[in-house]
Amino acid sequence: MTEVTIIVTPRERFSYTRESLESLFAYTQMPHKLIYVDGNSPPTLQQYLKAQAQEKAFELICIDHYLSPNRARNLSLAKVDTKYVVFVDNDVVVTPGWLEALVNCANETGAAVVGPLMCQYLPLHEDIHFAGGESRVIRDVKGRNRLREKMYRQGQPVAKVRSQLQRSQTELCEFHCALVRTEIFDRIGSFDEAMLNTKEHVDFCMAVAQAGGTVYFEPDCLVTYVPASPLPLSDWHFYMLRWSDAWELASLNRLRQKWDLAEDSYFKQKYKALGWRRRKTILMPIVRRLTLGIRTRWLEKVVMYGLLAPLEKRLNRYLTDRYARRYLAPAPQCTPLPIAQETHENSAAA
Repeated sequence: MTEVTIIVTPRERFSYTRESLESLFAYTQMPHKLIYVDGNSPPTLQQYLKAQAQEKAFELICIDHYLSPNRARNLSLAKVDTKYVVFVDNDVVVTPGWLEALVNCANETGAAVVGPLMCQYLPLHEDIHFAGGESRVIRDVKGRNRLREKMYRQGQPVAKVRSQLQRSQTELCEFHCALVRTEIFDRIGSFDEAMLNTKEHVDFCMAVAQAGGTVYFEPDCLVTYVPASPLPLSDWHFYMLRWSDAWELASLNRLRQKWDLAEDSYFKQKYKALGWRRRKTILMPIVRRLTLGIRTRWLEKVVMYGLLAPLEKRLNRYLTDRYARRYLAPAPQCTPLPIAQETHENSAAA
């Protein structure tokens, strides 16, 4: 009997879809079901996915507009009837034995969620993005609820530290790749679609812990997510929506209200940095072309913030407003969740 359903959903672009999907085909030996969610990918990619779905006999869910991550997960989650479900972003490359390692960990520990040793960038599987972490609410000396979020080992080389890593209980797992025991959704419900684009993994892991589930880190599973810069023009619209100011502000507000968190430096830093991904991935390559490759900081800042960023912000507002009118329902009212708080003498917001 098949124990696992793999669900692949769009993360922020479509241009790495083939490499990611073909790594799943090449390195997933354990019996599984596969559901692939395609939210308005370019026509040539849609044709590729339809051909692959027919050839490899997996279920393809095609939606004619872009999807927020939690919306895409919920669309496919409704079809899952296996003990475990593994969520994988469409820009992730796996390695041999990856799925067996996640399932073995869940079977041996009873974990509700298992995350891999997650790497980032090219070359593949060399630079650590995430190796477990912390995600909980604490109460500071002023009686305020603060979010403690911390990611372990980011930026460290796999070759130097992997031998030191062991399976361990943790508090945080990202959705680049995450195994979830399906029954946990009977206790916590489906993914919160008001969390549009950021910190949805934090919200999910805290909900799992509140429901009595555990999260584990499994270093025997090694995978890599591959961001892109510069971004192909065909990905710009989706990327701009996915990392829009409006979606990020809505997500942060939802997180804060849901967990009754103080609007502290953690959130204020997030507000100040709004749009940084778009500036780095879309605008900076344009800046460098306009400045003829002259790497002078003051010139780059003049072109970025004096010319391009204001124009891009207006375009971003237009795109997100249009999308909201067509596809987004108003977020439901949010009653703060009752939480077991950890008291610290000092503020520990990450």
